[in-house]
Amino acid sequence: MSLSALDLAFGHPGRTIGRGVTLDVAPGRVLALLGPNGGGKTTLMKTLLGLLPAHGGRVALDGRPIVTVPVNERARLVGYVPQAHAGAFAFTALEMVVMGRTARSGLLGRPSARDREVAASMLRQLGIGHLADRPYTMISGGERQLVFMARALAQEPRYVVLDEPTASLDFGNQGLVMRQIASLARDGLGVFFTTHDPNQALRYADDVALLSQGTLAALGAPASLLHERTLGELYGVGVETVEAPDGRRAFLPG
Repeated sequence: MSLSALDLAFGHPGRTIGRGVTLDVAPGRVLALLGPNGGGKTTLMKTLLGLLPAHGGRVALDGRPIVTVPVNERARLVGYVPQAHAGAFAFTALEMVVMGRTARSGLLGRPSARDREVAASMLRQLGIGHLADRPYTMISGGERQLVFMARALAQEPRYVVLDEPTASLDFGNQGLVMRQIASLARDGLGVFFTTHDPNQALRYADDVALLSQGTLAALGAPASLLHERTLGELYGVGVETVEAPDGRRAFLPG
């Protein structure tokens, strides 16, 4: 079982921006997608989700072409976590998470006691149960991102796809969100996230894909794939490696 791209070409109507991409989001593993702005990361992600049609090749969900999987079933199998935003309506955190249950109850169904129970459980699982009755507009960016993650988990999916989950978050909240991403994989979910930070991929991902101008430049284990040369070529800048006393590495732009 996996969420897979098979020789995938992707883009927007009338314009193909990438091709030849093959990768797998497997249960229990974290796949990070790295690449410069404008390289096609978000478009590839939306194609994997079935939000954009493939221009060639195919996307498969547990062995089935995703175009043959009904939309409501996709929503039950794949949770999507967009970048957090402040929002315009003061729903409580619990109400925001309950919205994720529409993948199972339907858009017109009233939330049941079971829906609220699952939503509350997801908030507690992510360590933010105390925020249940707080207005979503009155919590921090990191807390909002965790609420989005809880909403995706309330769908009870097999896979979770996150679009730059730490964008605009402060240092402490970045670590909070990334630790939760690693925890999802330990619980058996397949996790795919896009990022601009190679250090996140190095520390939290099991596999990393490098996307350059729509082409998959490399795919493999972070420890062997991420180094000064590959990152310098990917981003077009000099890269320096910093090594901690315990042997862990981190990268800095040169």
